[in-house]
Amino acid sequence: MSMFFSGDSSTRKRVDLGGRSSKERDRNKLLEQTRLERNRRLWLRQQNSAVLRIQKCFRGRKVVRTEQSKLREKFLRIYGKNCQNLDRNAFGPDSDFLRQFLYFFNAENIDDFLILVQICRLLQQFVQESGDVVRVFAGVDYSSTYGLVNYRVKQFVYTCIRAVHQNRNQLKDQLLLTSKESNAPAIPLLEVLVLLIDPKLPWSCKIVGSVSQNNAFGLLREIILTAKDNAENCTFSERESSLEHVLSVVICHIGQKPCICSHTDSVYSFSSQILTIPFLWHVFPNLKQVFAERCLSQHYFHQMATCVPNLINSLPKNISDEFPTYACLLGNMLETGGIVLSQPDCSFDLAIDLAAVTTFLLESHPSLTRSSSRENSINAEDEMTGEDEVMEVALDRKLNQQICNAIDTCFLLQLTNILFRDFSSVNGSDHDPDDREVAAVGAVCEFLYVVFNTLTLEKIMTVLAYRTELVPRLWKFMKRCHENKKWSSLSERLSCLSGGAPGWLLPLAVFCPVYKHMLMIVDNEEYYEQEKPLSLKDIRNLIILLRQALWQLLWVNHTTSSNSVKSVPVSTASKRQSEAIQQRVSIVVSELLSQLQDWNNRREFTSPSDFHADGVNDFFISQAVLENTRANEILKQAAFLIPFTSRVKIFTSQLAAARQRHGSQAVFTRTRFRIRRNHILEDAYNQMSQLSEDDLRGLIRVAFVNEFGVEEAGIDGGGIFKDFMENITRAAFDVQYGLFKETVDHLLYPNPGSGMIHEQHLQFFHFLGILLAKAMFEGILVDLPFATFFLSKLKQKHNYLNDLPSLDPELYRHLIFLKHYKGDISELELYFVIVNNEYGEQTEEELLPGGKNLRVTNENVITFIHLVANHRLNFQIRQQSSHFLRGFQQLIQKDWIDMFNEHELQLLISGSLDSLDVDDLRLHTNYAGGYHSEHYVIEMFWQVLKGFSLENKKKFLKFVTGCSRGPLLGFRYLEPLFCIQRAGGNASDEAIDRLPTSATCMNLLKLPPYKSTEQLETKLLYAINADAGFDLS
Repeated sequence: MSMFFSGDSSTRKRVDLGGRSSKERDRNKLLEQTRLERNRRLWLRQQNSAVLRIQKCFRGRKVVRTEQSKLREKFLRIYGKNCQNLDRNAFGPDSDFLRQFLYFFNAENIDDFLILVQICRLLQQFVQESGDVVRVFAGVDYSSTYGLVNYRVKQFVYTCIRAVHQNRNQLKDQLLLTSKESNAPAIPLLEVLVLLIDPKLPWSCKIVGSVSQNNAFGLLREIILTAKDNAENCTFSERESSLEHVLSVVICHIGQKPCICSHTDSVYSFSSQILTIPFLWHVFPNLKQVFAERCLSQHYFHQMATCVPNLINSLPKNISDEFPTYACLLGNMLETGGIVLSQPDCSFDLAIDLAAVTTFLLESHPSLTRSSSRENSINAEDEMTGEDEVMEVALDRKLNQQICNAIDTCFLLQLTNILFRDFSSVNGSDHDPDDREVAAVGAVCEFLYVVFNTLTLEKIMTVLAYRTELVPRLWKFMKRCHENKKWSSLSERLSCLSGGAPGWLLPLAVFCPVYKHMLMIVDNEEYYEQEKPLSLKDIRNLIILLRQALWQLLWVNHTTSSNSVKSVPVSTASKRQSEAIQQRVSIVVSELLSQLQDWNNRREFTSPSDFHADGVNDFFISQAVLENTRANEILKQAAFLIPFTSRVKIFTSQLAAARQRHGSQAVFTRTRFRIRRNHILEDAYNQMSQLSEDDLRGLIRVAFVNEFGVEEAGIDGGGIFKDFMENITRAAFDVQYGLFKETVDHLLYPNPGSGMIHEQHLQFFHFLGILLAKAMFEGILVDLPFATFFLSKLKQKHNYLNDLPSLDPELYRHLIFLKHYKGDISELELYFVIVNNEYGEQTEEELLPGGKNLRVTNENVITFIHLVANHRLNFQIRQQSSHFLRGFQQLIQKDWIDMFNEHELQLLISGSLDSLDVDDLRLHTNYAGGYHSEHYVIEMFWQVLKGFSLENKKKFLKFVTGCSRGPLLGFRYLEPLFCIQRAGGNASDEAIDRLPTSATCMNLLKLPPYKSTEQLETKLLYAINADAGFDLS
């Protein structure tokens, strides 16, 4: 027995829970060990091979350095340390001088560098003496030795460039000097470059092409940046520096006759490496003039245009975050672009290329990114975080200013006019746009769309609207494309539109804001009589085109996108860009259509139904009432697409829902007013001012007190309150009270001098806003004809010159006279001041700071005209309108009335005289007490009512309903329906001697059974004109 016996004589078996045998496990382990061993041996072989290559390279370099040192010593013995033994034959093809020097030259070796400088000086001397640089290098016969000569010159040129580049920090003070100012070491090297690459020399094109492919422009770029940084605060000489001279010569090698340069990779090109230097033309002003020559600029613009999709990838790395290369290139291009476009022989193709490149680069502009993200924050699905936005570095201020200043009014004017120059005479719509016209429209639209998103618009819009043919040209183009269904020809050319996006998007994105701006400046005579810039017939067609486009963007595209079977594969970025354009177009089209509707309301030139979309149906209306639905968004953005009657139904349903919410809470807390008829305004102001917003929305009951201090008979079931609202509004808005004034057309607007009459005039305006809002909230129509420019304030809109005739037609005529005045306006002795005359007190106000010393001239007369209109329409009544609006919005939400324009808003307030339709009232009338529709008394009643004057019809309506205006959509919407009840029982003398009475809370007329038409008319007229309040009841 072993002393280690554990008590168990059996051997335990080892069990593999993985289900594999030990043999299989050992085999896998062996294979893994074999693989690792094989990899280790491979790594050792590679290591040994690398060591051998390093040793070989090191030994080779060592041998080369040794040979170079020997050759340098030999060179110095033969030619001397300062090349004093050198003669002009040393540069010839039979001499080994250049071959030896180029072999041992090391740009980092200061002695070698100084030798090169001395060689360049001697070369200049030899060429000056002989007068022929070709003879110096090639001897008598260049044709027989051109291969060797070209090679040596190419190597020598590249060596000079490398030498300056390698020592640029030591030479930084010399790089921008001229040959006449200094003979510093950098100057001979640069001047020899000019000498050897002169376009007249037979080898120049081959030399420039070869060194360009070897990144010569990249080396020159770094040289220029060093020189520029060193001279940042210096004033540059007007003389051409040696470095600028080099660039001026190189730039001419564009591969066009007489130049025969080969094509250079865009990465190594002049455009990519040199034009991306910040403020290049500030350093080299003479180079700017050379570049601006038509043949050169056209070549470089076209070269960049062909690279547009990948242009950014061919540019060097950014100098810094504040100086991205694309922005530097954009600034330099735009600065010369203005010069190029101003030349009389500037070609159509050059303008196309310039527009294409600047558009592409502007799309990379940071402010464009910020603008797009602001507009599309709701729809954007990118995952950019707030931290990413904070980390975005803005462009250098001066660089950003260079870009913005370059796209000035002159640049826009010239570019647009050149692109449209060949098509200005095209009229009619009998042919399709040709390729050149499509290209011109596409270039203009892409460029201007990006500009609109990048720069401030005020000056840009005025130039485009008044000094170019942009509006009529784009309209003619869009009209022909629309009629001939040729939009696809444009969408195929526009890179910013993803597959399937309609071609009319970009033209509308540009046309709409420019035409909208024009409509703010054009006067009524130009628009309606002269029909400028578009005829009224064209405007009618335009409205239909805009309406169809907007409906497709807002409704059709959204309802069909989820059901679409086929989809064109597009990148996420392209899709997002296309969606951003569609979002922008929907906004500008909505704004323009809204403005055209305002013009149509001033003087109707097309049917109001032309603004209504064809696809608005009951389903759409049912959706529009619901929040967060597509139809509801359309209602808020483009309400004019929906017929007025449908919007009124939506509005009344919103009011009814609000009344129901607040009415249910106010059943036991109804507010009761006690109003003296002869002090109605004071009593209403004192009692209504004490109510909270909730109380104002709730039910209010009124008891009138007559002149004897006795409450009038009658219980207010709603009719007395309607009578109160009509009376209080008539009193409060009466011009005799001094808060409101009338225009020449008897339309109401706030009195600018109200503060001179009432000390608390602003509190009264707040109260009047509440009063009008309460009438609308309760669905009570009041006879208050407001001026359109005041109703604009309820919609928080700005008024313009075209609204002035409704306020002061005489002032408007004077301003239009100034606008079209042909003489020298400064002779009229007008200044930027306006005189206010309120109640005999004259005050003078400046329209601009220092306006009393600023004379009106032909240049600033348009500004003067609009400042005067703004003062009268907006500034003078700003406080009154603001307080009125605050009171109004306590009961009426802004989005409720945003669905209506000013003309429609007036209808909501006062109804229409068309609503006093007796036939419509008869059709929706009930009868009680024995009366029926064919009863002889009823027949007489309708005959009498139909014969009433309009004023008596209004008094009758007020007598029976408490309001002199009928429901906006007709009497079928009167709640409850009008009812005529027999009064007085039988037709006794006592009964028929009674006057008709009413119960306005039930819209009920109690009519005795009169025997004759004359008697019925007499009694009814007496009753409605008695003005006895509710005592007749």
